[in-house]
Amino acid sequence: MLTLHSPLRGWCSSLDETPDEVFAQRLLGDGVAIDPIGDTLHAPCDGEVVSIASSKHAVAIRADNGAEILLHVGIDTVALGGVGFESLVQAGDRVRRGQALLKFDLDVLAGGAKSLLTPLLITNGERFSIANVCAGASVDVGDVLFDVVAVDGEIAAAIDGSSQEQTLGFVVPLEHGIHARPAALIANFAKAQSSEITVSAHGRHANARSAVSLMALGVKHGDEMTISARGPSALAALEQLKQLVLGIREAPHAAPISAKPGALSPGGARDGGSLRAAQDMAQLAASARRGVVGDAGTVHAGFGVSGRSEGDAGGERAVGMLPGAAINRLRGVIASRGLAVGRAVTLKVEEIAVVEAGRGIGHESAEFERARDVVRTRLNQLAEHSQGAAKEVITAHLEFIDDWELVASARRAISRGKSAAFAWRRAVRDSADTLRALGDPRMSERVDDLIDLESQVLLALSGEAPVSIPMLPDRAILVAEDLKPSQLVSLDATKLTGICLAGGGPTSHVAILAAAMGVPALVALGPAVLSVEDGAWLVLDTEQGALTISPDQTALAAAEQTLTQRRQRQQSERAAAHIDCRTADGERIEVFANLGSVAEAQVAVAHGAEGCGLLRTEFLFLDRDSPPSEEEQLQQYQGIAQALEHRPLVIRTLDIGGDKPIPYLPLPAEENPALGLRGVRTSLWRPDLLRVQLRAILRVRPVEQCRVLLPMITDPAEIRAVRRMLDEVRKELGVAQLLQVGAMIETPASAVIAGRIAREVDFLSIGTNDLTQYTLAMDRGHAELAHRIDGLHPAVLNLIAMTVDAADEHHKLVAVCGGLASEPAAVPILIGLGVRELSVVPTLVPQLKSLIRTLTVEACRELAQRALTMDTAEAVRALANDAMAPARGLQPAD
Repeated sequence: MLTLHSPLRGWCSSLDETPDEVFAQRLLGDGVAIDPIGDTLHAPCDGEVVSIASSKHAVAIRADNGAEILLHVGIDTVALGGVGFESLVQAGDRVRRGQALLKFDLDVLAGGAKSLLTPLLITNGERFSIANVCAGASVDVGDVLFDVVAVDGEIAAAIDGSSQEQTLGFVVPLEHGIHARPAALIANFAKAQSSEITVSAHGRHANARSAVSLMALGVKHGDEMTISARGPSALAALEQLKQLVLGIREAPHAAPISAKPGALSPGGARDGGSLRAAQDMAQLAASARRGVVGDAGTVHAGFGVSGRSEGDAGGERAVGMLPGAAINRLRGVIASRGLAVGRAVTLKVEEIAVVEAGRGIGHESAEFERARDVVRTRLNQLAEHSQGAAKEVITAHLEFIDDWELVASARRAISRGKSAAFAWRRAVRDSADTLRALGDPRMSERVDDLIDLESQVLLALSGEAPVSIPMLPDRAILVAEDLKPSQLVSLDATKLTGICLAGGGPTSHVAILAAAMGVPALVALGPAVLSVEDGAWLVLDTEQGALTISPDQTALAAAEQTLTQRRQRQQSERAAAHIDCRTADGERIEVFANLGSVAEAQVAVAHGAEGCGLLRTEFLFLDRDSPPSEEEQLQQYQGIAQALEHRPLVIRTLDIGGDKPIPYLPLPAEENPALGLRGVRTSLWRPDLLRVQLRAILRVRPVEQCRVLLPMITDPAEIRAVRRMLDEVRKELGVAQLLQVGAMIETPASAVIAGRIAREVDFLSIGTNDLTQYTLAMDRGHAELAHRIDGLHPAVLNLIAMTVDAADEHHKLVAVCGGLASEPAAVPILIGLGVRELSVVPTLVPQLKSLIRTLTVEACRELAQRALTMDTAEAVRALANDAMAPARGLQPAD
């Protein structure tokens, strides 16, 4: 057992009295706080100085038994920049108990710091707890403060003090800072390292293995962040982590689209080369697998709309009654767009009661581990049968159930005699309060996941089953104060028509899940919605952000008629989806699907897709610690090929880099990853990964079903290099069949030399998402520019026209697999430019085939030529809407 002695003369108090949430809520560790009288900080025990803050206000010491101790002079003293401090030791020094560590000027601190209270903490609380704490008393230097006890009852092995601490600092480029996804990526990386990594910002520190603690640092865009570790491989680990953070790219969430009985949810769906897009497509597939029919990008019965998401959650912020509206009309924040008619089902859940006093440390510790095991097992079982947004939620909960700081905080409370339930609730609530206090909506909405996990563990401790929602009647619109993600995942999605929440946020996991399920949802409706009676008829119009309670017969009939018309149109489109697609004058247009899994392939075939025009293989390489083996890849490719039932399968080689980093492939530092190692460049940089992937593709049977598509091609030499490798692998495997090889046209450079590229390949496929961002010099992940990044910009259309003309000279087919192919407004223009293959969101195949059958090639050519002469994307869209409205029985746009 280690005893810590007071480093200061002054008054010793509980950390609860510290005017800083991170210290008061013990997010960095447990200990005490001392209000100093003297001007010198002394060592509380023998040990090694691990680090000294650059502003000299904090010292970290590792005791000989491995306990790590942080001494932090004052609160927010980092802002003084070292003024008033004098360091008497340096990192790596051995110190004896009572040795002076630093001196400080009390007058300077009193005038510039938030508080003089000096916390003394044990920061590796997963290994140690504290006992016999002295608090609420006057202390002198050397007085006993508390004992440090190893969690397992044994003294931890001494750590070799010879290895120096390594440190890296950098500016965080992430638009939203270190929020949930980056925190989870960092934590997962840190858990795989042999040495502990500390992340520091704003004078605060967090163990990199704790996503909750990382989020609690409140790191925002442009903030300085420092990472540190020690050990023989520490520097390499830190460099990899730095590259991981710098490589994370963020894109706006595009809500997927689907429709179901009693609800239609139109909106925007983008497809293409981002991780977010891959996840969105998985969500769409999940919806479609349940029998949901897509209705993307339609207004006025169908055609004239962009089909693009303009930030679904952002527009409707006012809460309460609509101006001048009747008492039965409420307004909320849009979480998932659409229209629903149904009956209210109200949900009220009472808070689970807990007892503070425990029944012994051994008993409570065992119960705590048992309950976590129960929840973890349940979550893993759910994860095996989930995908898309649902799997994303479950993965987040699995991360939190083993979060380093949450678990350590609960164990510390148990060691002080608290019950496991009380300890867990305190740990979760403290972390939740810290996230709320950051004032960042994204962080605040992660509180939903913490509170959800809190209840799951508490129920497991009590031996009760998870709280279930009452059996839903048909066409149920759920009304509640809030909804936990785990509750929504467990619902019968076939009967859920809409969601109305008094609280919640538009970017919460519940909102993302609702969009993935095709369920219209409003959040932040306020307490008035809780007065809705069970069984009341509701019209939920989330396009307008409005909820009508007990509408009159006229309004109800009008809403029902709208739903019926849309559903009939969708059924008609679905019935004809399996017929070959031709224009009204007989031109063959192939409609393929963009895929990312076997499940999506099944959805695509069910919706009439004629093949796969783009298989994103990144799903095999992401969210793992090592690259997939040849056998793993073969199993997935073969499964997708079989699901397609001999239809063509175009497999894009690994498109990693830019906005899709992977932890085990740390890329060189790049100020702008979108202009660095992307697509085929990464594959040629790591040819070992490409060779394994090509071997797996060539082993698919029948091999002639497959085609290889190379991403981010900018010159013919890249194609020739891959072809040489493909021929080598083909000979190694004894495969006589020559595979078709295609190149993606995603940059202005490749479009300009499309003729030379076409000579080297069998087909071209245009990725309009990247082509648009590179042509317009606008980052597609930039929130402020999202509404201007439009593939129907005349500059982009001219590059598409240039590509098609060049390919025609070499008699090569040109497909479009980017997001533009899924937009009804763009389809006639693309056909007019000469595109004869579209690869689209699987659930949109019926709608787009139905549209194409109303078109003639000549009319499309005339429209395309006029579009090329326009000045703006808005003008092109207006032109498309006006030209095509008569074909759909619509009035031209104003």
